[in-house]
Amino acid sequence: MTISFENRVAIVTGAGGGLGRAYALELARRGAKVVVNDLGGSRDGTGHSNAALKVVEEIEAAGGTAMSNGGSVTEYDQMVEMVEAAKAKWGSVDILINNAGVLRDKSFAKMEPADFKFVVDVHLNGSANCTKAVWETMRAQNYGRVLMTASSTGLYGNFGQANYGAAKLGLAGLTKTLAIEGAKNNIKVNTIAPTAGTRMTEDLFPAEAFAAFAPEKVAPAALYLVSEDAPTNMIIGAGAGVFQAAYVTLTAGKLLTGDDLSPEGIAAHWDAITDRTGELTPQSGSEQSLSILKLLQAK
Repeated sequence: MTISFENRVAIVTGAGGGLGRAYALELARRGAKVVVNDLGGSRDGTGHSNAALKVVEEIEAAGGTAMSNGGSVTEYDQMVEMVEAAKAKWGSVDILINNAGVLRDKSFAKMEPADFKFVVDVHLNGSANCTKAVWETMRAQNYGRVLMTASSTGLYGNFGQANYGAAKLGLAGLTKTLAIEGAKNNIKVNTIAPTAGTRMTEDLFPAEAFAAFAPEKVAPAALYLVSEDAPTNMIIGAGAGVFQAAYVTLTAGKLLTGDDLSPEGIAAHWDAITDRTGELTPQSGSEQSLSILKLLQAK
């Protein structure tokens, strides 16, 4: 089976380089018309360049179709304008890959509130802005594929990245709710947690590992997750050609009553509370309440 994006219109944010560029090039190669969005700034979010135009030129030189956009994901009105421009030119928007991002790494003790807010604004609020801008279009056409970009930092933590981690785990949570809300209109929403050698990570990888973690080795997962037959509500890790699934799970739990319904009871039954035997993978928040009710009914 060949996965094609013929007659599909895709927006990729942060597509002037790295992962976004790899996604845009491969989408175009497989037939999509692509909006290449990028401010073109440095990885801390400052400065501008013509990065998006260069990627458009690459796509067109290879026989594909693309347009550039320099709007900021932090400005909702600019994202609305981007969506309207794509619709005016090509009639629809079928795919959105939220990839734009910045880093302002410092330990939490040294991090200024402005740096925390800015990173959250770009990653989390920026992705929400882009998705909101395209959501009604996808609902009206009963088709949409949205990909959020999380990170192992968001899922598992990393020293010096409190702002980045908070934003990235927030994106996983945004995915889970939008996957539920979009289901009736055939809108599938997923999360990718990539590990790649890009300008965002160039000083974090040893030189020999940088090539092994090329963005092109992440792109297959991103494209599958926005394809017609994609799953929904998944978190997929990708790096160096290795692909993994991450889950938010819930243990079966332990019902405490009487004297055990106390901090001391929590301590005494900690092993049972945290026992992962038979753990659940809830598909919505209501399943936590349902699992509690089952324990109450079984007592």
